[in-house]
Amino acid sequence: MARNDGGSSSRDPHVERVRTRLTLWYAGTFTVILLLLGAGLFVALRRQVSRQLDDSLSAATIELASVASSRQLQEERGDSALLDAVDELRIPERTMYLLDERGTPLVPTEAEGWIRQSATTAVKTGRASAQYNTDDGRTLRLEARRFRTPRGRVLVAAAIADQLELEDRYAQLIGVFAGAALIAIVLVAIGGYMLARKSTAPIEATIDNMRRFMADAAHQLKTPIAILRTNADVALQRQRDADEYRSALKTVEDESRRLGAIVDHLLVLARADAGDQQIAQRPLYLDDIVSDCLSVARAMATRKGIQLDVDAFEESPIVGDPTLIRDLIIILLDNAIKFTPQGGRVTMSLSMKSGRPTMTLADTGVGIDSDDLPRVFDRFYRGAHDGAQHDGAGLGLSIAKWIADEHGATITIDSILNQGSTVTVAFPLAVRSLAASPITRAL
Repeated sequence: MARNDGGSSSRDPHVERVRTRLTLWYAGTFTVILLLLGAGLFVALRRQVSRQLDDSLSAATIELASVASSRQLQEERGDSALLDAVDELRIPERTMYLLDERGTPLVPTEAEGWIRQSATTAVKTGRASAQYNTDDGRTLRLEARRFRTPRGRVLVAAAIADQLELEDRYAQLIGVFAGAALIAIVLVAIGGYMLARKSTAPIEATIDNMRRFMADAAHQLKTPIAILRTNADVALQRQRDADEYRSALKTVEDESRRLGAIVDHLLVLARADAGDQQIAQRPLYLDDIVSDCLSVARAMATRKGIQLDVDAFEESPIVGDPTLIRDLIIILLDNAIKFTPQGGRVTMSLSMKSGRPTMTLADTGVGIDSDDLPRVFDRFYRGAHDGAQHDGAGLGLSIAKWIADEHGATITIDSILNQGSTVTVAFPLAVRSLAASPITRAL
């Protein structure tokens, strides 16, 4: 039995490199996006946290000014009560200062020069902000606010915070973001590889099919070419009579026709794969095309001693390419006659089933083994029937399947070994097209 299994090939190194590159591109692009997102998020959070710190310092100076301006404390014990009350004011992680209009610290009684300078600036402008770097590498933020007590005295409330608080928040945020980003990159790399495998699977399948197609085509073309060459060599080896030359030329003619058929089929499939095959879409009657094909097939059946019958034959409007539809029917009729022994029968029927024009072709031929049925539409696939090989390259049913698919039709084959096969082609109903355009009977 001549069989082209077309088994799965090993992984193509070129495709694997493409998958790896795609995965790296996915992961790299996502990493860049995360870096840009992280940088933007860091800047936004830094501004927000810095603004929150400034707002908290401003709120602290307002609180301090409110306490210092308390009329009740002023009336009880004057400045001593005011200073005691301010000294008792405690705001977590904030250092509070109360200074007079000359920048002299009142509470506490000592302050560094940059604090006093900020206080005098606040006396002039109403508010002042400052940032100071200490010798031990810390950064301090200050907010100073001028206010007037009920007795008319001008004072300055100042609040100081260590910016280390911000840095701690930054470090925490960066750590959380970096951890999440690392997990995300790993997941993207895994998902990217799976996506790359899925996206390149059709490419790999196409490459495998192309390799098998070329190998099978070379194998199929090799036999007729070898026969042509052998017959030509034998005929030229010595002088022969007319009958011998006629016999040699007849063999050359037969093999040339077979070679031409293979090439024609290869061209059809190549154009189909490339999407270059032009397919007309016009309303027509399937029964007209079937009738024409039966006239052609009847001569073939008569030569082989096979009875070609017609069962149900209903009017069947469809939309499609009449040339391709004719090729489809001829292929199926040729197969049925080819695999039906002398004295057998091939029966064609055409009817509307469930609203769909349906063509059924049954034969009493050698049938198809159940193991071969799933692969009968594969290119170059040829099973064996009763140990007898039949001519053909195994391309006809592949072309028939392609034509059916292009017309939205379904083609199925049911077969029992040594009893026969039944091919069913069901076309979609051309209702809308019938209303839009009348169908002519001319093919």
